[in-house]
Amino acid sequence: MPLSTKPLRIRRDGVPIAMTIAVAMSLSLLSRAAMAEEPWEQPLNTMPLPTPVVELNQTNCVELMLGSLQSNAVVKALIFMPGATDELYFFKRVHAGLTNATPTLLDAARALTTHTRIHVTFRSPLLLLHTDEDSLLPLMQVETEVLAQKMKARPFLPHAVHNDRDWDVIQPILRKTLKADILPSKGSPDSWHFYRHSFAAWNLNGWEALEAVLLAGKTTCKIQKQGGLSLRRVVIFFELDKRVVPQSGHSDRNQDEKAHP
Repeated sequence: MPLSTKPLRIRRDGVPIAMTIAVAMSLSLLSRAAMAEEPWEQPLNTMPLPTPVVELNQTNCVELMLGSLQSNAVVKALIFMPGATDELYFFKRVHAGLTNATPTLLDAARALTTHTRIHVTFRSPLLLLHTDEDSLLPLMQVETEVLAQKMKARPFLPHAVHNDRDWDVIQPILRKTLKADILPSKGSPDSWHFYRHSFAAWNLNGWEALEAVLLAGKTTCKIQKQGGLSLRRVVIFFELDKRVVPQSGHSDRNQDEKAHP
């Protein structure tokens, strides 16, 4: 086939039309890639870790990440679920390198998902750090829709950071902010099997706060009213979440406990 003798078409500013089309296509692809970002990624990318580190591990991960969360309209809470804290404190196998000189909360989340068994899932407005063994849907039973709406109308703390806190710390806060009786009571042995709570939150309402506590502590709850007609008070009962996420084999924790009774 003979070579074309037609001159290359040039725009008035001297840029070939073919090059213009290629640039336009590249910009379009970049735009689509930006649109494909998860909604929680952009705000986390503006939140630097309080202390720059080169590795996340059991000694610094939770404290740094919870301390990094800032108030924003998208991610209102960052929650370390029991599977994630097991990876950190029980197995001690979290070693996630950070390469940026000034890493952000987004860098930390990506490092965990790249180098560990921890995953990130966004259930608006809660960002969950979890493993395959965690149930990601909080289980709440509420007596009436009116009660549910009351919980949603009540504000929780403007800002909360709970790092490895047990039930005796969480229970009085829920009792005061939700204006309800919270059971088990502080010091009750019925709470001894609850996981310790690790989460940070901004401006949650009462319902969202309950979800955060359930997911962090591996619990379920029932919300109802008790007492006489004139003295009916909201009571919230917490119990251990006994749901088992289907696994292809035995969990690592079960195997480790059998090997080290």
